[in-house]
Amino acid sequence: MPAEVQEIKLRRDRDALRRQRSPHRKLYDLAIWRGRDGLRQQQLARQPLCERCLSQGKTTPATTVNHRKPHKGNWSLFIDPANHESVCKDHHDSLIQREEARDHVIGSDGNGMPLDPDHPWNRR
Repeated sequence: MPAEVQEIKLRRDRDALRRQRSPHRKLYDLAIWRGRDGLRQQQLARQPLCERCLSQGKTTPATTVNHRKPHKGNWSLFIDPANHESVCKDHHDSLIQREEARDHVIGSDGNGMPLDPDHPWNRR
């Protein structure tokens, strides 16, 4: 089997496993999200620049819409425009994924205190 065919098969298997572990991912295939006038397009039209980059003084086009609070299948959180954040692919695929895995926003203020009020340090 050629290497590129193997790579395609591996990618499909990985995607199938991800869908099995996270059944709520199917929401992203709905027209209300992905359609020409869907929520994703509406958010990118409202804020075409990466909000995370803007907070760092950089100007980067946004290509992804992130849910500020992970919806995990909760329809209200999924469709709530206040829960949508325009971000670049770099932020979405790195920092945001780490934040979701840790369950808190990564970063600290000038005094070294965590930015996230729900950070374990702030629960003490």
